[in-house]
Amino acid sequence: MVRLPLTPAEIERGRRLGAVLRRTRGERPLLETALAAGISPETLRKIESGRVATPSFATIASVARVLGLSLDALWADVELQDAEAPGGLLGSETPGSHPALAS
Repeated sequence: MVRLPLTPAEIERGRRLGAVLRRTRGERPLLETALAAGISPETLRKIESGRVATPSFATIASVARVLGLSLDALWADVELQDAEAPGGLLGSETPGSHPALAS
């Protein structure tokens, strides 16, 4: 299967995701966090730096669990940053109104 190149928006979202995880990890050692999440320290380092812009759901769920961060809170933080960016959600959609997220 050929994977399409990531869009600039996807790359930026990955950078924001990594920044939120890094900020939430705080002073906790990267090695300890990665091992508790069942991933390699290098994988966590790449996610936090934005070099892995689209990590798997299972990976993010595991890291979030270790950090005590709900997936809802994590996504809200990433989306909030997206909405505040030029051309983001504000002015076009309100956060939480995305059709794919409607119940």
